[in-house]
Amino acid sequence: MDKILIKNGRVIDPLNGIDGKRDVLIAHGVIESVSENLECGEATVIDAEGLTVTPGLIDIHVHFREPGFEYKETIKTGAKAAVAGGFTSVVCMPNTRPVIDNPDTLEEVHKLAEEADCRVYALASATMAMEGKELTDFATMKKSGAIGFTDDGGTVQNGRLVYEGLLAAKQLGVPVVEHCEDMNFMNDRSINQGEVSAQLGCIGVPGIAEDLIVLRDLYLAERTGGHIHIQHLSTKESVRLIREAKKRGVRVTCEVTPHHFSLTESAVLKEGSNAKMSPPLRTQEDLDEIIIGIKDGTIDAIATDHAPHTEEEKAKGIVEGPNGIIGLETVLGLALSELHEKHGIGLMRIFEMLCVNPAAIMNLKGGSLTPGQPADVTITDLNRKWVVQKDKFFSKARNMPYEGMQLKGKTVTTIVGGRIVYNET
Repeated sequence: MDKILIKNGRVIDPLNGIDGKRDVLIAHGVIESVSENLECGEATVIDAEGLTVTPGLIDIHVHFREPGFEYKETIKTGAKAAVAGGFTSVVCMPNTRPVIDNPDTLEEVHKLAEEADCRVYALASATMAMEGKELTDFATMKKSGAIGFTDDGGTVQNGRLVYEGLLAAKQLGVPVVEHCEDMNFMNDRSINQGEVSAQLGCIGVPGIAEDLIVLRDLYLAERTGGHIHIQHLSTKESVRLIREAKKRGVRVTCEVTPHHFSLTESAVLKEGSNAKMSPPLRTQEDLDEIIIGIKDGTIDAIATDHAPHTEEEKAKGIVEGPNGIIGLETVLGLALSELHEKHGIGLMRIFEMLCVNPAAIMNLKGGSLTPGQPADVTITDLNRKWVVQKDKFFSKARNMPYEGMQLKGKTVTTIVGGRIVYNET
């Protein structure tokens, strides 16, 4: 069937300022119309009474591990987790094996993505082999389909390379995407340096490790006019630095993860290495400033940093275990429970950070229900209460600190390009 008619839902489309009861007609893979009382006799009808219809969610920060680490996750399994979480597009990081620093590896990712349930894009590494010594060929990688450049998983420590990368990316109209940590402050690269690290006998990672790189990159973006995108903010000072930079007109965007707006370093005492990530969970003061940054528009996007690892790897402990948690199947429930229910942040703002802004940051189609746009749609039950059960996840991995938590808000149906790819049964 080439047409789908979604009836009786509450449509929230931040880009077009819509929040009200509407019908959505999909035809031949694109949005045809959003209006009241639509009829189409030849369409498959989805009754969305009591449900919320939004543009498909877009996650601009995931690790699908393929090629090279398929035992953790594959593009296919990662995409299944994505659509179960309401995501219709994702952006993969380049820290695969081999690293996505050449057209052949990028082509392999794109070929694997053809079989995925959602749209899969990729960033290329900013430096060759992510070693921080030599920039990749930005022009060639952009021509091959890279939508931006990052050494995520590590940080480009050489400021000259970031400067030159920003100039090159500016000419190509793509962002430089930065994981901000000064490796000279990383110590045992375990958890936040503070009360909990002292209690556990770890050195920990101080917030200044992030703040210094954010400060440097904001300055370089200001000097070059290039677009810098700062990943997974975790400190109050980083939020404040970006807020001030935006006021000066610096071309900076940024993202926050669900774990950094919902948990503090104390979670490590209960969850151990399943609450270990880089940057680490911080203090309540840091979390409070992140919430302010979400409310005042400083923070542009919510991204999961979905980072699958095996139970055996995480069992190595706080210091030796790998950084990262999975997040695609819990992000919507966390955003609605923590940001909307607990902190009173409006739904328009939340879906702006999950749909509109991610598309704009990475120059992707989608992010709205504008007629003519791809028919990527998420249908959510905002009132559904559910308990996180990791054994029911579609991801291969189970590493996350939310097991047993009750959340409110769950994806019911996900549509990609006019095709129903997930339907809760």
